[in-house]
Amino acid sequence: MNTPQNILLSRLLPFLQWWPRVNKESTRADLIAGLTGALIVLPQGVAFATIAGMPPEYGLYAAMLPAIIAALFGSSWHLVSGPTTAISIAVFAAISPLAEPGSHAFIEMVLTLTFLTGLFQLILGLARMGVLVNFISHTVVIGFTAGAAMLIAASQVKNFFGINIVRGAPFHVVIEQFVLQFGQINLYVLTVGAITLIIGILAKKYIPKLPYMIVAMIIGSIVAYLINSRYGVDVTHIKTVGALPANLPPMSFPDFSYETLQKVVFPALVVTMLSLTEAVSISRAIAIKSEQRINGNQEFIGQGLSNLVGSFFSSYASCGSFNRSGVNYAAGAQTPLATVFASIFLLLVLLLVAPLASYLPTAAMAGILFLVAWGLIDFHHIISIGKTSRAETVILWVTLIGTLIDLEKGIFFGILLSLAIYLFRVSRPSLDTVVPAREEGAYHFVSAEGHVECPQMRIVRVNGAIFFGAVDHVQNSLLSIDESNPKLKTVLIVASGINFVDVAGAEMLAQEARRRRKMGGGLYFYRCKDSIYNFLRQSDKLDDIGVGGFFPVMSNWINPVYSTLDPEICKNCTARIFSECHRALPDGEPRIPG
Repeated sequence: MNTPQNILLSRLLPFLQWWPRVNKESTRADLIAGLTGALIVLPQGVAFATIAGMPPEYGLYAAMLPAIIAALFGSSWHLVSGPTTAISIAVFAAISPLAEPGSHAFIEMVLTLTFLTGLFQLILGLARMGVLVNFISHTVVIGFTAGAAMLIAASQVKNFFGINIVRGAPFHVVIEQFVLQFGQINLYVLTVGAITLIIGILAKKYIPKLPYMIVAMIIGSIVAYLINSRYGVDVTHIKTVGALPANLPPMSFPDFSYETLQKVVFPALVVTMLSLTEAVSISRAIAIKSEQRINGNQEFIGQGLSNLVGSFFSSYASCGSFNRSGVNYAAGAQTPLATVFASIFLLLVLLLVAPLASYLPTAAMAGILFLVAWGLIDFHHIISIGKTSRAETVILWVTLIGTLIDLEKGIFFGILLSLAIYLFRVSRPSLDTVVPAREEGAYHFVSAEGHVECPQMRIVRVNGAIFFGAVDHVQNSLLSIDESNPKLKTVLIVASGINFVDVAGAEMLAQEARRRRKMGGGLYFYRCKDSIYNFLRQSDKLDDIGVGGFFPVMSNWINPVYSTLDPEICKNCTARIFSECHRALPDGEPRIPG
């Protein structure tokens, strides 16, 4: 029962909304997805922490408690938070000029940055700024998803082929180095990666009841062990995750001194916007596949709480991870419990079986992530967009290529371009010429194409908003009416399609009304919305336009407008599209038959 108390409680504790979905089947699926996610994050957490200039274990800590908090208090059922490449790079770039990476001072500053990032995210969520998510179009999400998927694959090229590429190298550098080092591919490493990839594909197709990712990773690990046993690691150079620290995330305390806060407050704002953009984009991208509704405000709150809590448990700034979210969804996760299980499994691995992680080859991980990356590319919609809209196609490819060049800027470029194209479209509302319908007693209009028009009056239907961005287009369109034919001094606007008028639009309409009266004509409105009429009245524009120039729906506008036309022109007119034209001239003189 949706009582006010229940609604308030579900907002404070959003996990109560999906908790009824939990059952035996969903728990089994979430356990499998959680185990898969825990195995995936093992090498990633260590790598990302290294990129951020933090001790390796901090990457694993960031994938534990913060991930659970974000899952329980966010809105997405599949978004997995934790350390990411983009945030790790941003953290290193922001703090490394201020302190030596890995030092105690560096770690304290990063924890302070994490706390402030969480605070800013929470404030934005409580201020209901999640509406920002509505400005990320479906096409931008598809382009960003495809670009991020290609980056995921590119980041694993060195591990899959066993070649030497600098970690975090740009996409084009990865391609260039792959071509240059093609002859140096490590066949032992390639064998492990290729077998893992093939097993993953076959397992997914022929034994869908089994978790194909785990099956592929186990077989890949066995193959790597056998190859190493036969030829030796010195020959094969098959790398594994390696031994991991076996301890719980220790308590930590950010540095809240004024000096530190002053240094990291602006970097924290940058990381805040970057992490929120990624988290919301990723959650929306996954939601497109899962057909789930995303609450942007709740997602902001979940991310904020996760970073606030994480800063006190040895975690650096985290956000939604494309890698792990994609794996989580592909592995069959049903609820956010999958993320909770993943964090628990990760903790168990650290406490109980940390040494076994040394048997997990990075080449096998690369094969699995190749599968994930391929599944994230929405080929169907990409082809469909290419066939249906040139503008949307441009947005798609700008976002995709921009993401490949710079993950953070790619999504912003896509959003800005989609907004620019949208603003261009709404700044050019359509002005369609219409004529009254011929049916007896009809009050609607039809297209003027193929019909005779009145030689003294133009009737136009305006569809869209008349705001500051559209004023120039609408004004020029109205001016062109009498410029093309000086006799067209009167204009009737069918205003049912006008949904908004701002101050600039009201001023333009008043100016046009004054101009047409000086010409001997007028500007009239039929079916103007009450909200627009009231706005024109409040802005003192009705005196310029004329109170009598507005006609409500199904009112007789023809008589008062027809009476203002030039009787000399009407006398010899053969169009006579109004019934009044056949009875009398505008000045009331009866029309002579014939």
